[in-house]
Amino acid sequence: MNHFIYKNGELHCEAVPVARIAAEIGTPFYLYSHATLSQHFKAFDTPFASIPHLSCFAVKACSNIAILRVFAGLGGGADIVSGGELFRALKAGVDPARIVYSGVGKTREEMAYALKENILQFNVESEQELDALQEVAAGLGVVAPVSFRVNPDVDPKTHAYISTGLAKNKFGIPIETAGEVYARATEMANIKVQGVSCHIGSQLTTVSPFIESLGKLKIFIAKLRDRGIGVTHLDLGGGLGIKYDAESPPLPAEYAEAIKKEIGDLDCTLIFEPGRVIAGNAGILVTRVHYTKAGPSKKFVVVDAGMNDLARPSLYDAYHAIEPVVEGSGGREIADVVGPICETGDFLARDREVPVSAPGDLLAVMSAGAYGFSMASNYNSRPRVAEVMVADDRYRVIRARETYESLIRGEVIPDFLQG
Repeated sequence: MNHFIYKNGELHCEAVPVARIAAEIGTPFYLYSHATLSQHFKAFDTPFASIPHLSCFAVKACSNIAILRVFAGLGGGADIVSGGELFRALKAGVDPARIVYSGVGKTREEMAYALKENILQFNVESEQELDALQEVAAGLGVVAPVSFRVNPDVDPKTHAYISTGLAKNKFGIPIETAGEVYARATEMANIKVQGVSCHIGSQLTTVSPFIESLGKLKIFIAKLRDRGIGVTHLDLGGGLGIKYDAESPPLPAEYAEAIKKEIGDLDCTLIFEPGRVIAGNAGILVTRVHYTKAGPSKKFVVVDAGMNDLARPSLYDAYHAIEPVVEGSGGREIADVVGPICETGDFLARDREVPVSAPGDLLAVMSAGAYGFSMASNYNSRPRVAEVMVADDRYRVIRARETYESLIRGEVIPDFLQG
């Protein structure tokens, strides 16, 4: 459920008309519902209330500090993959003791930053990363809390670009050889082994891959404990999918029940890294129609949002429903909704049934709250769009629209080109 609803033929975010926001701040912009963000976080977190656990929102999905603040206020943590995401999480008020650091390419500088902030744990992805972390921790005179991300070679049955748990993927250490890495780590003076981590992919629409992975992890943890290696934390990652079109993903409560049933008496604090399932349907991208034109074989609706604003359709051929902000009597038609970027791949929808539109009409690109703004760029020297949050009958701009001056901030013309 989300809080984007039609009232008298006009799309509202909670109690605020979307068209009113567009008239006052311009387009395009991302629009988030505070009520939906809160509701979705609770819907994921509450079913695990009976067992020790921590829900760490995947910052990469939607990284605005106002949004991270919502989850921090609800007791959530953060799953980060860069020093910049750590900075954002701390600025948003996330407790460092609720931050886990994932990712295959952590730099020594990022490791030092996280160690100084006393985060909960590093999810280490390779032996060379382990060596680097030991070196950095020793230099600071501290001990680094570590889980190793193991790769269980489980097919998540999702898009190839967001599959992360197969043997051919770059993530993690093969589960068959990870035991020796654990044994080596226990002998390092500045490493504290405390857990096991696993994340198999994103936008999963069935529970079975999660359960298959968990079954393998339970066997692996038992073998570690037989060797005297203590495991107190199990990070199961994220990946639970949402409904974009015709998908029927399990509800968070169904996912939780399946996990709790499979986990048995493992005696670990569970860590989850939900992202899309919380933010995906809590945000939309609002765009205005510039032109319509008919080609020899199809019709194009040209809008002011492009692939630099929402990359998912071009990158993954992803589906986002497109709805009118103000319902009219024009019906629907088959068309491509395209942006102003100088690329054939610049589209928000292709050969899709979309609202019949005219220049000036507003369209809402639905389910854009996850991997929308966080993947945006300045391609074609386009300023990134504004971000807005609604709470009941109020809205606030939580990220100002960039300006042309923003585009060249930090750039210089060197002295040998002067004059």
